[in-house]
Amino acid sequence: MTDASTIKHWAQREAETYRNGNDRPLSGYLAAMSGYAAAVTGATLLGRRLGFRAPEQITPWDVALLGLATHRVTRTVTKDAVLSPVRAPFTTYAGLQGPAELREEARTDSHLRHAAGELLTCPFCLAQWVATGFAAGLVFAPRAARLVAATFASIAISDFLQFGYTAMQRKD
Repeated sequence: MTDASTIKHWAQREAETYRNGNDRPLSGYLAAMSGYAAAVTGATLLGRRLGFRAPEQITPWDVALLGLATHRVTRTVTKDAVLSPVRAPFTTYAGLQGPAELREEARTDSHLRHAAGELLTCPFCLAQWVATGFAAGLVFAPRAARLVAATFASIAISDFLQFGYTAMQRKD
């Protein structure tokens, strides 16, 4: 066996052992991780080449703002009915999940679609990608990034207030 075929055989054996008879899209996950790493590396190299630098400091206000915005963006991307056409190539409709949210399941006809479907239906999974986008925004266009983040943070706060208001009405 050549070195490449030995490595491929080893990787396949490890993947099968890991799966333990379950359908886990490891090659899709690997593609997603590679895409993420390539995007971060590309943004970092581009920023350096163009002379952009990370902010001197990230304030607690920035963390709170970006955290709220990341929460809202990930809920919108992963659960909003209007964005279902974006998720449709990777998911199947499975019903309603909560107020103004859909429940969808990842398609399993290919490892790449399965991994993308899991990413696009899981706000916890997508949060890293969105937060990284906001972090890049703080490097390349901090004013615009804060404006976009403030918009989505405002929506998140409004959502929490809507839920609180609804809960208070139910107690009466």
